[in-house]
Order: sequence, then structure tokens, then C-alpha cells
Amino acid sequence: MAATDDARHSKLVALDLIKAYAHTDRRLVRERAEGITGEEGERIASELKVFAAFLSRRVQETGVPWRPADSREAVARTVADLLEPEMEFAVVSAWEAYSVGEYEAARVRAQGDPLVFMHMFAAFSAAIGTAVYGTDELLPTLRLAAELPD
Repeated sequence: MAATDDARHSKLVALDLIKAYAHTDRRLVRERAEGITGEEGERIASELKVFAAFLSRRVQETGVPWRPADSREAVARTVADLLEPEMEFAVVSAWEAYSVGEYEAARVRAQGDPLVFMHMFAAFSAAIGTAVYGTDELLPTLRLAAELPD
């Protein structure tokens, strides 16, 4: 795949993961994450990090109070019963560190697994995104922000 194809694919997978979490769709979470490793996982996690930052700024603009403790609870609630227990624990543990700026601790807790970061950012984006936009508006808004056609 060319670089632009890789970027588009990464954005689409990232959006599908956010959608899966927003709709509590265990099957879609599993399907979209299946077989992703290494460099591809890092690209997707990077796209998800961009979406998470965009949504964080949007929640700040709305004036809705959103603290690290709120995001930790939201991520834990969002991944509950959608992931295998080991992955769920890794995601919640890594997010606890990441949400308070302990990025190296988050990396250690994730054991360098890009899937942990993918799930972490997707769950956060789904939680905060539905709080700001609602389930119906979230994906169209993110598609527009990512410059992807409907």
C-alpha cells in the first residue's frame, strides 16, 4: 500500500473501532482489531490519538467538566465486557497512567503493545465523543474532521 493508502486505511480502522465502542459492538471490536500488529497498530493508534485530542479540545470548548478521573471511569466502562479480561485490564491500567500524563508508565503497563493503545484511544474517543456529539453525530463529525467522504 502507498503511504496515502496506509493513512486512509488507518483512519478507517480507527473510525470503525470508535464506532464499535460507541455502539457497544463486541463483534466489530474483535473484527477490526484482529490480525493487527506492529507498525500497522502504531499507525492506527496514532490516528486514534489525533481523534482523542480533537475530541478533548471539543469537550473543553463545550464547558462540560471533564477531569482525568472522569476519563478513567469512562474508558473502564466503555471497554467493560468488550475485550478479553487481560486486554481490558491492560487498557484500563495504561489509560490510568496516560490520563494523568505518565506516558512512560502507560507504555510499560501496555508492554509496548500497540493494540492496547488502539483500544485505549478508541474507547476514550467513543466515551468523550458520545458525551459531546451523541452516538448519531459522532462518526459523521470525525469523518469530516479526518477529511473522509461519507
